[in-house]
Amino acid sequence: MTEIESKKVVVPAPTDKVYAFLCDMNNIEKLLPAGKYSDWKSDEKSCSFKIQGAYTIVLNFVDATPHSQIRYVSGDGSPFSFSLTTFLSAEGDGTSGYMKCDADINPFLKMVVQGPLKNLFDYMAEKLTEHVA
Repeated sequence: MTEIESKKVVVPAPTDKVYAFLCDMNNIEKLLPAGKYSDWKSDEKSCSFKIQGAYTIVLNFVDATPHSQIRYVSGDGSPFSFSLTTFLSAEGDGTSGYMKCDADINPFLKMVVQGPLKNLFDYMAEKLTEHVA
């Protein structure tokens, strides 16, 4: 199992607001880099999109612990099996948070995707600070 963790960020919003934003899968698109994906589809509990020049990712909401943790898993059609968990905690008037991906990928694919996925999760964490305020 490969673990990839995003940088930790502080969102200038209370944990209940950040939690609610992340529990609605329609909002995930706001965290993705413009021009780097296509074919976006979503509802409250799942989303899918095609990464530019690569794979289609299917992400399903699985469960959550109110105001502290949200867990998503890969769906049918994703190139490999993974889970993505967002961890939240109150920090002053804001919310501290980061993402952790646990991916079941072979060593060759790991060399190819680990760096881009780390960059993506860092980007998503940073975008969270802009879209939830």
